[in-house]
Amino acid sequence: MKNITIADVAKLAGVSKSTVSQFLNKRYEYMSELTRERIELAVEELDYRPNIVARSLTQKSTFTVGVIVANILHSFSTHIIRAIENKFYEHGFHIIVCNADDEPEKEKEYIEMLMAKQVDGIIIFPTGGNIDLYKRMKKSGFPLVFMDRTIADLGIETVLLDNDKAAELAVNHFTESGYSKIAIVTTSIIRNISPRIERIQGYKRALESHQLNVNADYVKTADSDAISSVLDELFELVAPPEAILAGNDFVLMEVLKYIKNHNLIIPADVAVIGIDDVPFASFYTPSITTISQPMIEMANLAVKLLMKQMNEKEHGEPEVYRLQPTLIARGSC
Repeated sequence: MKNITIADVAKLAGVSKSTVSQFLNKRYEYMSELTRERIELAVEELDYRPNIVARSLTQKSTFTVGVIVANILHSFSTHIIRAIENKFYEHGFHIIVCNADDEPEKEKEYIEMLMAKQVDGIIIFPTGGNIDLYKRMKKSGFPLVFMDRTIADLGIETVLLDNDKAAELAVNHFTESGYSKIAIVTTSIIRNISPRIERIQGYKRALESHQLNVNADYVKTADSDAISSVLDELFELVAPPEAILAGNDFVLMEVLKYIKNHNLIIPADVAVIGIDDVPFASFYTPSITTISQPMIEMANLAVKLLMKQMNEKEHGEPEVYRLQPTLIARGSC
């Protein structure tokens, strides 16, 4: 079969190659409606497929970006990836999504693969285990934005939740509802993963602001498969907690599972708030109070920051953007 070229489309449509190029790049403002229709018909008749490699060489862009998520199973991760994809699609870019499973070595392989494919930039939910690689990317001027997690002293633009505020909102709601024995449970804090550390810090500061003592026995961190064990430890205390702040959606599901398996009643036996507004929170019985992240806003900002880096040779001073959480009060307190 003959390889159909942009010249063939231009000839059939009776326009110049540059006009066809503008059409393919969706710059329709440079042509009349009639011209656009003629090109559309020519493309369809010839079954023309743009040569992506040639386009990349001409425009010095692959129109592709990478998104490396720490763990794609988190509800937050899947929703924000969807929002990122939507925004890049509006700009004519495709995304390649990689799941690092919170493993630094896997993250490193994905970074190297994406750079070998000459993606135009990468958004990373960093594992925190590839500091030297992040530094090299930053030094080379490669467009890079961190999402959800921040790493100090790297000077990389970052978009994440105000995690301190998220924990404060939860503790405030607990205390306003009459609870004083408040626990927090998060997944592991190995490699100092910032959201988990910051949420614990915010929890402690909020307790102190209400003149409540910080009980070390009420602060629990563990891998996902060990959450049940730390919940056993909490409820075996002489004075078990009256309320639990679940640090993310994984923890919330484990807490709810534990409560059901042990025939406890929410909120009579224990109140619950989860950080991340999981889809089932509104119709669970009782409905679950959650702290919601502004996912669309976070995704759009990350895309904007990466696009700016990709389009400008000179980059300004990088910033860490902390977006505000919202408490959605329901029936679990």
